[in-house]
Amino acid sequence: MIKPEDKQILDRILQAHGYRKDQVIGVLQQVQQEYHYLPEEALTYVARGLKLSEARVYGVATFYENFSLEPKGKYVIKVCDGTACHVRHSVPVLEAFREELGLSAERRTTPDMLFTVETVSCLGACGLAPACTVNDQVHPAMTPDKARALIARLREEEQNGTDQ
Repeated sequence: MIKPEDKQILDRILQAHGYRKDQVIGVLQQVQQEYHYLPEEALTYVARGLKLSEARVYGVATFYENFSLEPKGKYVIKVCDGTACHVRHSVPVLEAFREELGLSAERRTTPDMLFTVETVSCLGACGLAPACTVNDQVHPAMTPDKARALIARLREEEQNGTDQ
């Protein structure tokens, strides 16, 4: 069952896209931006709103790697492991993020839903390698020390009630 406040959010997104079937990707992008993932109830609601089958909407959501069906933290950290980043030591950066947050390859999101750490094949920022993003903001020339400092800064901003 979908909550009334979620219905309002989803209706606003569907309306912004004119309830058009050919806008399913754009709709799902906005839903994910709102919730940091694609909740099952939202997929069902979007399917109805676009007059598409649930299977079709789910198929789109699972086809594109950028969509997630699992809840993510407020700060989604993507560490590039493409060739340029890998040879410039992105793995120690990834390990520093995971160690600082108590995460692993299997457990990617902190229990407080504040941080998610994942790897991506390429961020398209090879000249800035090794690079990572936090909510799509690029952080170039990362090192394990810079990774730990970034987490400390984000935690401090959270405590002070400011966002990056």
